[in-house]
Amino acid sequence: MKANIPETDKKRIVIIGGGFAGLKLLRTLVNSDLQIVLLDRNNFHQFQPLFYQVATAGLEPSAISFPFRKIFQKRENIHFRVAEVLEIKTEENYIVTSIGKVNYDYLVIAAGADTNFFNNKNIQNYSYPMKSVAEALAVRNTILENYESALTSIDAKEVEGLMNLVIVGGGPTGVELAGAMAEMKKYILPKDYPELNFENMKIYLLEAADQLLRGMSEKASKKAYKYLKELGVEVLLNTRVIEYDNTNVLLENNKQLNSRTLIWAAGISGNEMKGINPSLLIKNNRIQVDSANKVQGYENIYALGDIAYMTEEEYPQGHPQVAQVAIQQAHNLGKNFKRISKGKSPLPFHYRDLGSMATIGRNLAVVDLRVIQFQGFFAWLFWMFVHLMSIVGVKNKILIFINWLWNYITYDQSLRLIIRPKPRNII
Repeated sequence: MKANIPETDKKRIVIIGGGFAGLKLLRTLVNSDLQIVLLDRNNFHQFQPLFYQVATAGLEPSAISFPFRKIFQKRENIHFRVAEVLEIKTEENYIVTSIGKVNYDYLVIAAGADTNFFNNKNIQNYSYPMKSVAEALAVRNTILENYESALTSIDAKEVEGLMNLVIVGGGPTGVELAGAMAEMKKYILPKDYPELNFENMKIYLLEAADQLLRGMSEKASKKAYKYLKELGVEVLLNTRVIEYDNTNVLLENNKQLNSRTLIWAAGISGNEMKGINPSLLIKNNRIQVDSANKVQGYENIYALGDIAYMTEEEYPQGHPQVAQVAIQQAHNLGKNFKRISKGKSPLPFHYRDLGSMATIGRNLAVVDLRVIQFQGFFAWLFWMFVHLMSIVGVKNKILIFINWLWNYITYDQSLRLIIRPKPRNII
């Protein structure tokens, strides 16, 4: 069965994935003489850096999501379909999807990455990842439901497990989530649950390496560690998780942590693309590409962002899997498609590191730019400004700003709702 997409005499570019890379490429090519087809399993773009704020009831999911169809209304050369990619038929130039076959002249794989559980089935089954809005919402629901359950339990050990929180992974997601939860513990949860003793609640942040925020400067790492400790987070470095049974977190040193909530932010792996030559896949399922993001061994298939593996002199192990790499690669590829249509050769990609940042809590953040490093209150303001300007949609920017302002003034988050879909009774 063939997918119902209009056939034209224009060259067709099919983009798999509407994350930072896919969206940037679309915007770069929006006025080109090409037919563009975007495939994504969701009908909206998700702003991943703020997932942790959904998980901690600071923002509603819709504030960091934006419908693809609204972005490209009235663009006749752009077609969007909600679909799962099942297989790429590279020799026949079409994709097998959940809605049928989709032909392409050029294919761009921008499917991003998913959580890497390192083949531990119990951790995969019982922990909570945060790679989508839905998963962030599941974290919020679980945390709040656990506190409700703690109110009704008479078993002290069970109450401890329901209240404790273990976060694995000392990158930006883990650090930001730990800081946000520490502030909830201090300012919000004791007011919501006065019958619970939150002095007994433990927030653990576990990192297998010897420092937090490994992609940032040593100064930023030490500051983040200091800020988290001051907020009451128990930061355990050089600590690896071995097993989890939904009650106890077993560490490499045989120590156990009692927690019903294990949040896994310890690594990512590229989403599987069946049909691509397996020999091109390297560590964490990334696809090898050349300097113009063309998948090696193919003439009309490209890969962008987290799923692409490209080396440069400064990055012999590949680029970091961050949003800026995806955005810059997509911008360069968009220009190259225009050059190719004019018979010009493509330009090689060179990553320009604009810097990194992470926020730990109220008035606390760390920022590493190319020319300067700073921490504290001004870093926190800078972090907020950059993220606010990066959000898609004016309405979303306003909603987020209002939420941040309200939370800052009142020391409160008003979105502590447990929302689960009601099962349908099919007769």
